[in-house]
Amino acid sequence: MKTLFERLSQKLSEQTNASIRHCSEVARRIEKEARRVCAESQRIQNSGDIEGWASNLADIRLTQCLKYAKLGSTGGRIELHSSLSAIIYRYMTPPQVQSSYQARIALIEDFLQNFYAESINAFRRENEVTATYQPRSLLELAEYMAFTERYAKRRIHFSRGRSQQLIILRTQTFSKQQPPETAVDIQQTVEGTETEHGRTAPLQRLREELVTDETSNEGEETVRNQVVEQLMDYLIEKGQQDCADYFSLRLNDLPTHEIEDILQITPRERDYLQQRFKYHLLKFSFAHDWELVHEWLGAELWKNLGLTPCQWTHFQTEMNPVQAKILTLKQQRQSDQEISKQLNITATQLRKQWSNLLEKAWDIRNV
Repeated sequence: MKTLFERLSQKLSEQTNASIRHCSEVARRIEKEARRVCAESQRIQNSGDIEGWASNLADIRLTQCLKYAKLGSTGGRIELHSSLSAIIYRYMTPPQVQSSYQARIALIEDFLQNFYAESINAFRRENEVTATYQPRSLLELAEYMAFTERYAKRRIHFSRGRSQQLIILRTQTFSKQQPPETAVDIQQTVEGTETEHGRTAPLQRLREELVTDETSNEGEETVRNQVVEQLMDYLIEKGQQDCADYFSLRLNDLPTHEIEDILQITPRERDYLQQRFKYHLLKFSFAHDWELVHEWLGAELWKNLGLTPCQWTHFQTEMNPVQAKILTLKQQRQSDQEISKQLNITATQLRKQWSNLLEKAWDIRNV
C-alpha cells in the first residue's frame, strides 16, 4: 500500500509535466501541511481517524494545486486575481475616496499587489523554505497560487464567536489607511523582485491574563467570558477601537508577527499599541469592574486579594490610614456611597484611593 507521500507524488507526476524532483518536493510540502493541521486540531485528534483526515486534507490541497497547474501561468494568475477581487470588492470603501467602480478597482489593484508579496513571505515561513525561495516551475507556481488562495480565506477568530477572513481584515485596514501604491504583481513577487522587507523568526507568543486557558473549568470559563465581553465594551466605549482589535487577536494567541500583519503595523507601532492596551487593561481591572476581574484571577477581597499571609501583612503596612479604613469597610460589604459618607470623601476620591490599593496589591502579588 502506497504511503500518502507516494500517492501525492504519483498523482502530480501523472497529471503534470513537472520533473520527478519538483513533484516530490511539492508532494512533501502538501503532506507536511496536512499533517500539521491534523496535529493542531483537537477535533481531528479525537476523531480516531487521523490518517483519513490527513489524506482528505492533502487531497483538497492537491486538487487546488492541479487546478492552477491546468490553468497555466497566465490563466492561473487571472483566476486567483479575479477570485480575490470578488471577495474584497464590497469592503474596499474608504470614506475619503469616492466609491465609484473605477475607484474601487484601482484600490483593489494596489491592495492585492501588497497582498501577493505578503503571501510569498507566509509561504516561505510556513513551508520552512529559504528566505529567498521563488517558484520556478509551473507546478511550484501553481502550488504558491493555491497557497495564496487558502491564506487569503483563513478565518481569524474573535471573541463572542465572531470570525472573519484574513484578506477581508487586511482590506478593511487598507481602506482606512490608504497606503502608497506599490508596483508589484504575482509575476514580480515569485521571480524575486525585492519588494519585501524580510521576516525575522516568529517571536515568543504573548501569553497574558486574557489568553484562553484550555484547562479552565466551566465556571471559570463563564467568568472569563464575562471579563472578555466587558473589557471589549469598555475599550470601545473609551474610543480605543485599535486596542479592541488588538485584544481580539490576542485572544486567539496569535504570534506578534501575525498581529502586525493583520493590523498592518510595524513592530514599533505594535509595541506602542500593546503598552496602551495594558494601560487600559489595568485601568479596567482596578476601577471599572474590579470585583469580576479579581474573581476570575482568584484574587477576590475575601481571599485577601490573592495575597499570601506574608504578602498581606506587607500590603497592610503600605496603606495610609484612609486606605486602611476603606479596606475594612469594603470587607464589611458596605456600599461606596456609605463609605464615602462615613469618611467624608467624594466618590472620585474613594475610587482613586481604592484603585491605588488594588494596584499595590497587584504589584505585590506579581513580584
